[in-house]
Amino acid sequence: MALGGLENIGRAPELRKRLLFVLIMLAVYRIGVHIPTPGVNTVAVAEYFRGVQGTLLGLFAMFSGRALSQFSVFALGIMPYISSSIIVELLTVVWPYLARLKKEGGREGRRKLTQYARYGTVVLSLFQGYLIAVGLENMQLPSGAAAVYQGGIYFRLMTMLTLTAGTAFIMWLGEQITERGSGNGISLIIFAGIVEGLPPAIVETAQQVSSGDMSFFTALFLLVAMIAIVAAVVFCERAQRRITVQHAQRMVGRRLMKGGLTHLPLKLNPAGVIPPIFASSLIMFPATLGQFFEHPFFQTASAWLSPGSWLYNLLYVVLIVFFCYFYTGVTFNPVDVAENMKKQGGFIPGIRPGQKTAEYIDKVLTRIVMWGALYVSLICLLPTFLNQYFHVGFYFGGTALLIVVGVAIDTMSQIQSHLMNQHYEAFMKSSASGGRNNDPSFGSSGRIRR
Repeated sequence: MALGGLENIGRAPELRKRLLFVLIMLAVYRIGVHIPTPGVNTVAVAEYFRGVQGTLLGLFAMFSGRALSQFSVFALGIMPYISSSIIVELLTVVWPYLARLKKEGGREGRRKLTQYARYGTVVLSLFQGYLIAVGLENMQLPSGAAAVYQGGIYFRLMTMLTLTAGTAFIMWLGEQITERGSGNGISLIIFAGIVEGLPPAIVETAQQVSSGDMSFFTALFLLVAMIAIVAAVVFCERAQRRITVQHAQRMVGRRLMKGGLTHLPLKLNPAGVIPPIFASSLIMFPATLGQFFEHPFFQTASAWLSPGSWLYNLLYVVLIVFFCYFYTGVTFNPVDVAENMKKQGGFIPGIRPGQKTAEYIDKVLTRIVMWGALYVSLICLLPTFLNQYFHVGFYFGGTALLIVVGVAIDTMSQIQSHLMNQHYEAFMKSSASGGRNNDPSFGSSGRIRR
């Protein structure tokens, strides 16, 4: 279905209710971003966060939609839940109990894994809340103002509980959006936080053009380039390598099922945005430590690994490639895919079922991941390039662009699925009623004519 079919949203009451629910939940989230944490000098903290671009704090501030820079009750954002989910996912590889839940547990197993991720979210939030409270008490602001009005054990306890409750509430909002709305709730919350910074960035760029810091033709070139880049990202995110799968005839109960051709789709970027997030976190860690410690080692490491340096770019690309292969290997097992294909009576033409099929899928996937890693690396280095050569005042591209495009594609796909489903149901009802009414063997009351 083309995007032009979206004008039928108004004709789908159920979908309209779902989208309205999503907007209300996102509005609640944006209201919570502006509720300050008790005991914190939010003005002084906001001043501090203006100079943390290129550190982990800047990355978290972007994902939280300025909740961290304003130090609201949603300061931790949804990152503890994402981290906990990733940890649980990785543990399914090394912990047999969790592996059985994932493979054999079905819906109940997935519910258990989600529950463990929630518990992990609370633990991580309490730990991060304590570290943040201690960091605020010891924070040295450029203006000399104190970040905390009154420190101590009560402030730390209150901060831990407040930030943990905020993260738990965001997690609940995301689950409600997923269940009663349209799209993935957690992804939409991150999407809203990133998009929130777009209008100020546009205003800042317009001010640069009006003041003469940026020429009109440069701004026009950047606009055209950004449109082209977004189109390229959309193309790459939807790109697939389809492996042809042949299904032989088989007996299911007492019925003979016909064989046919299907496809095993392999995405160009199967790991998603996890590799750049992991890579950014690791490479920004020294710069983050340099914000809190005056030791010469951390200051030197922060200078060497600052965004734009050749060492930063090199390590960034190497880490992205590594995590692309690592996370794909954790989440996608060619052996399991080959075994499931064999059980269902499917095979790849020209490839023997079983081990040979697994080796073939692994070979194809290895090549795809390499191209996907290079594509992700190029997009993630784009903000550094724009800032270094065009002096763009905001970061366009990178992880934020991948998240925004990916969430938009997923949400639009779900909306289109709802429209197609409702259109199909309406078609079936009209066909049933039309066939009943138009058939001359039926009277007006629905009784069979004699």
